[in-house]
Amino acid sequence: MRAAPSLRRCVCLLLAAILDLACGYLTVNIEPLPPVVAGDAVTLKCNFKTDGRMREIVWYRVTDGGTIKQKIFTFDAMFSTNYSHMENYRKREDLVYQSTVRLPEVRISDNGPYECHVGIYDRATREKVVLASGNIFLNVMAPPTSIEVVAADTPAPFSRYQAQNFTLVCIVSGGKPAPMVYFKRDGEPIDAVPLSEPPASSSGPLQDSRPFRSLLHRDLDDTKMQKSLSLLDAENRGGRPYTERPSHGLTPDPNILLQPTTENIPETVVSREFPRWVHSAEPTYFLRHSRTPSSDGTVEVRALLTWTLNPQIDNEALFSCEVKHPALSMPMQAEVTLVAPKGPKIVMTPSRARVGDTVRILVHGFQNEVFPEPMFTWTRVGSRLLDGSAEFDGKELVLERVPAELNGSMYRCTAQNPLGSTDTHTRLIVFENPNIPRGTEDSNGSIGPTGARLTLVLALTVILELT
Repeated sequence: MRAAPSLRRCVCLLLAAILDLACGYLTVNIEPLPPVVAGDAVTLKCNFKTDGRMREIVWYRVTDGGTIKQKIFTFDAMFSTNYSHMENYRKREDLVYQSTVRLPEVRISDNGPYECHVGIYDRATREKVVLASGNIFLNVMAPPTSIEVVAADTPAPFSRYQAQNFTLVCIVSGGKPAPMVYFKRDGEPIDAVPLSEPPASSSGPLQDSRPFRSLLHRDLDDTKMQKSLSLLDAENRGGRPYTERPSHGLTPDPNILLQPTTENIPETVVSREFPRWVHSAEPTYFLRHSRTPSSDGTVEVRALLTWTLNPQIDNEALFSCEVKHPALSMPMQAEVTLVAPKGPKIVMTPSRARVGDTVRILVHGFQNEVFPEPMFTWTRVGSRLLDGSAEFDGKELVLERVPAELNGSMYRCTAQNPLGSTDTHTRLIVFENPNIPRGTEDSNGSIGPTGARLTLVLALTVILELT
């Protein structure tokens, strides 16, 4: 009775050994790979050990979560002369094989699982095939392709009497996996407070309880608001500026006819008065990250650095955004310098404006590199613009069909960003138009009915003389 279980166990082991001898055995495994970088050559290695006769090797790429298997390599022993058909089936011999698949230039789209399937003939009958498989996940990394630092909510005005929050946005695209993004100021890492949600646009200055460090060692710009000397001279003389009552006539002096269209006022007014709320202390920085997956498998990362702007110490401060990624040998970097606008360069076309011409006044750059992008506001000193509006927002001011009344009028361009503002004046000089007799244009500079009749009479007279 007690010997029965032992006998039964021995019989099972004997049957298993006979079955193994008849069927043979097969083990398959794929050598693991560390993450690879897009563009590199990759070799997938499938090792298998068997004592049977090879039938086939098939490599698959698995997609759509395992629902689709794409065949990328096949070896069929029936059509190969590498194996002898005179094999002794009674001889038990262990053979080790290796099948490799080489991807010469791996891409992000190659990321995913791969399978190696191996089949051998059953030792008992040639009609059956024993199958085994191994799998591996190919992790393809990609370094970021672009990095950019921009200012949020720009263009924005200069706030002279109220503290305002300022945000730099570092945009990093094309990386897989998502890179690590951080900021530096003047080469020093910024110790920022993590922020899960963006601050409300109407909220006041951001605050933190951490101890502050003084930034008094930085050069402070205490430039005060000045008035244009040309306007100041007029006030000192007890008179009013010339542009408040521009001449209604044309310029008769032939010497003036040789002057350019505009009179560039060389003085630039830098408006940067700082009220009592400005403190010479290091601000508290808040950092927030957002990640957006792309269809190609990469991730766009946006790092937002927000703090309460202090124009005294933040003007000409160098901010850099740096990126660390396992596919990069060294950090990737982009940097910007916060600079208030200074000395706008005014260009006017045509260079010699005449009555009835369309005049364009354009801001063509600054004396310095300005960041963030400034906003521009045009006004006419002492009067309204030609279209009747008090001011115009934009980089270019267009005056259509200028009348003689605009001769000598002065225009002010105010360029400003959150770090400061600057005013530049230019004077318009309008010359006679020989095609428009004096006194025939209306208040808008167009030819009136009287001028049209005179032009028609002149044209008829010329025709009669030619005939």
